[in-house]
Amino acid sequence: MTTNFCFRVVVLAYAMRRGFIWRSAPGIEPAGTSGSTLNCLKQRWNGPSRRVYLVEELFVFKPIVLAVTVLMILQIAARSETPPTLPGWELTTPPMTDGDPGPGLRVRQTAPEYAGTDVHHALYLPVDWERGNVYPVIVEYTGNYFPPSNSSGKVADANLGYGMSGGRGFIWVAMPYVELGGAENAVTWWGDIDATVVYCKTNLPRICEQFGGDRSNVFVCGFSRGAIGASYIGLADDEIASFWKGVFTHDHFDGAKTWNYPASDRASALERLARLRGRPVLVCSMNLPSLQDEYLNEYLGLARFTFLSVPTDRIFAIPEGPVIHPHTDLWMHKESPERERAREWIRSVIDE
Repeated sequence: MTTNFCFRVVVLAYAMRRGFIWRSAPGIEPAGTSGSTLNCLKQRWNGPSRRVYLVEELFVFKPIVLAVTVLMILQIAARSETPPTLPGWELTTPPMTDGDPGPGLRVRQTAPEYAGTDVHHALYLPVDWERGNVYPVIVEYTGNYFPPSNSSGKVADANLGYGMSGGRGFIWVAMPYVELGGAENAVTWWGDIDATVVYCKTNLPRICEQFGGDRSNVFVCGFSRGAIGASYIGLADDEIASFWKGVFTHDHFDGAKTWNYPASDRASALERLARLRGRPVLVCSMNLPSLQDEYLNEYLGLARFTFLSVPTDRIFAIPEGPVIHPHTDLWMHKESPERERAREWIRSVIDE
């Protein structure tokens, strides 16, 4: 929805509410010419003509109707208007909206177990989605709240999975980290780790059943915190680890360094990675040499690793649009050789 459209709606609503736009009855001055709205209202009711037109009835006597009408207009526009694509960008992530899922729409969903809370995930059905067909699935975990790289930590602002799919051929789900207490999503680190793992184990099969997700072709991915989370959450136990056909990450990796949360050490990370049992992993990073040389090259037997160096500082003329730092999950929204290699990787894994 464009800013210009919103501005027009607000200006029109205010003008009608204040009485600047109407057909006045004889002998009654328009609001704004003789004092307050209340005084003008008295003039209308006590003046020579007692006629009160529908527009006056609607916008002066019934302000709640006005509010509901405007909200309905905004909701319809938000669901129907395609967000603009930045110059030089091929993709723009669809906004998360309320409403029913459908082709090309990205909607907020609350699991039945969390009804009445603010815990939610985001579901995107591809533009070519048709009921009865099956589609590979990308499950994404977002980065931390980190303003220097324009990362909000919210599922609404996930981008990596959409960049990989291009909006076609894949169901894309941004899963939450459930905050301690279970009332909202966590935007920094893991919240309640057990609840976060259970949320995925409960809702991923449900989503696949309802919308045609191919359980034999499900990928887990993440950026920054989410790159760690693809393992820290996605390989937390044998059950959730069994969901994945493959894994792809961008910037950071489980076990590369010790953080200030439990079991972040390398030994614990290697236990989680062992649950891959040789499955394919695409490791993307703008600092790939250090990640390989100082860590993963020693443990190549744990998975079928593919490494991809992503020069975000060359892909973007930073600052460029929402990209204000090289540490970004938007790098596949522009055409590049790196994006093509990443998409070749996921196609080859699906074809196995």
